[in-house]
Amino acid sequence: MTAAFTVRVKDETASKLDRLAEKLDRSRSYMASEAIDAFVEQQEWQLAEIEAGLAEADRGEFASDEDVAKVVGKYVKSVRQL
Repeated sequence: MTAAFTVRVKDETASKLDRLAEKLDRSRSYMASEAIDAFVEQQEWQLAEIEAGLAEADRGEFASDEDVAKVVGKYVKSVRQL
């Protein structure tokens, strides 16, 4: 089942969408639907991860100073070991 609705975008965005649709031999509607699906999926994932992190924090589940130093040490040359 699908739902139809109207959305307004900048003229430049509509033009870019049209060019992409043409290059991919798809309709503007198909391309917009795919973009919305991807955006919604990404936002749902991100919010779920944030909520999971908050739940861990509420339970007092935090990384130790040593764990944090190990991770930082992978990316920063001069890390003070705790």
